[in-house]
Amino acid sequence: MSAIEKLIFHIKSQSATRLLLAGYCLVILLGTLLLCLPVSLQNPSQIDVFTAFFTATSSACVTGLILVDTWTHWTLFGQMVILFLIQIGGLGFMTVCIAAVSFTHHKIGMSSRIVMQNAISAPQMGGIVRMTRFVTAGTLLAETIGAALLSFHFIPQLGLAEGIWYSVFHSVSAFCNAGFDLMGQFEPFSSLTSLSDNLLVNLTIMALIVSGGLGFLVWSDLLRCRFRFRSLSFHSKISLSVTLLLLLAGVLLLFILETDGPAMSAMSEGEKWLTALFQAVTARTAGFNTLNLGAMTEAGLFVMILLMLVGGSPGSTAGGIKTTTFAVLMLSIITTSKHRRSAEAFGRRLEEGTTRTAACVLMSYLLLSCTAAVIISHNEGLPLLDCLFESVSAIATVGVTTGITSSLSQFSAALLALLMIFGRVGSLTLLRSIWSGRGFTGSQVPQEKIQIG
Repeated sequence: MSAIEKLIFHIKSQSATRLLLAGYCLVILLGTLLLCLPVSLQNPSQIDVFTAFFTATSSACVTGLILVDTWTHWTLFGQMVILFLIQIGGLGFMTVCIAAVSFTHHKIGMSSRIVMQNAISAPQMGGIVRMTRFVTAGTLLAETIGAALLSFHFIPQLGLAEGIWYSVFHSVSAFCNAGFDLMGQFEPFSSLTSLSDNLLVNLTIMALIVSGGLGFLVWSDLLRCRFRFRSLSFHSKISLSVTLLLLLAGVLLLFILETDGPAMSAMSEGEKWLTALFQAVTARTAGFNTLNLGAMTEAGLFVMILLMLVGGSPGSTAGGIKTTTFAVLMLSIITTSKHRRSAEAFGRRLEEGTTRTAACVLMSYLLLSCTAAVIISHNEGLPLLDCLFESVSAIATVGVTTGITSSLSQFSAALLALLMIFGRVGSLTLLRSIWSGRGFTGSQVPQEKIQIG
């Protein structure tokens, strides 16, 4: 057996979860190498491998945290590399690979289908290639429509060529929930704060963020049922209901908490509502901001932390523990308080083990983000709330920041990069990649009760 044949055999023998993790690591490595090229930098003498690695990780994990301003530090080629990584990260590594193979009409093996099922959180393997094509075509359609709408603002402001580039870049970044922007041309690290009163840009970006964060499974179900809520699957009903609930709660809380604060005090009433809405939407893992987050109250920042932690829906471009996980945990509280045997909603009962899985996801996110926040706070001498905001933003692949990212040491930044990878690949995927091949085993020890609560 030749070396290449051995390598192919070794790859095929790996579990789907390990291949998914390896794929993201490979994309990050490729992005790092491309961003280290002199042609990627505005100043070729400023080549920094760590900055390239952090930017590639943030791009591939569709997060948006940055150590350097995207427009002032990277050339057009570097920006194109970042956009390429965002697109791969948003669609998913295996989605891109299998979509490319499926369009050539080559047969896709069982192992590839299993990886694809894990990549987009599909409930079953049947129809996975058709779903891949839907994901790819739907993404390109949404991004094209978004770019066309944004061009009405950017082309008159920047000219045809640069206006089109800005429109495409921000449309892809918004739909993929990445949060990277090119507004550093006007003010470095400013995100969309200069456009807080621009209704067209705000509504377009928000629509793209919500569309990408709902998940391709939900969109497929909506189209199948012709947008009739009663005909939707249990998964879609939960995802849509929680999304709407969190958006409404987020808008109301942020408006109440920030309306008289230093961040919003100079705005008109209408601009305050629009800004509160944008922050509630972007906290669902998008990374853009139209408000100076460093000037927000502690209560407002904590609300955003909670919104970031939940994130979007499974199989979407968003991160976080996901809307369905949040719903399962809330339903389990109701079920326990009412002394019911199983959790129910919309006339359906949750399957056994769902609550245990949801609790595992939540605890892994909480433990990692809180531990990282404490370490960064101690290492950098920064307020714990700012560090918690930063760590949750990283692990939930959001990308918003109170302004401390660029001042962090390499150790703290590397910690955030690991959180981004964890958040994009997913806690269950990483845990299963570690314990893959061991299967489920029955316990051989005696059972005994402990008191809870």
